Amino acid sequence: MKLGQIKQYREKLAHSSAVELADELLKLRREQFALRLQRASGQTPKPNQFAVARRNIARVKTVQRQARKAGGEKA
Repeated sequence: MKLGQIKQYREKLAHSSAVELADELLKLRREQFALRLQRASGQTPKPNQFAVARRNIARVKTVQRQARKAGGEKA
């Protein structure tokens, strides 16, 4: 992802509800699993796709944590 895309993605996440964030996290985890399956079956996805998926998962989890902290919930 390029810097502009990352900023747009972060803005999208920041304005999402808790349910939307959970759905996005599930989608990203499935994408990561599909990449692992492709690699195991001999197909060769682009190597940077693993890092992009991992970083996007971290972004979603960060926004979820910030929302919980702002809402006063305990982790």
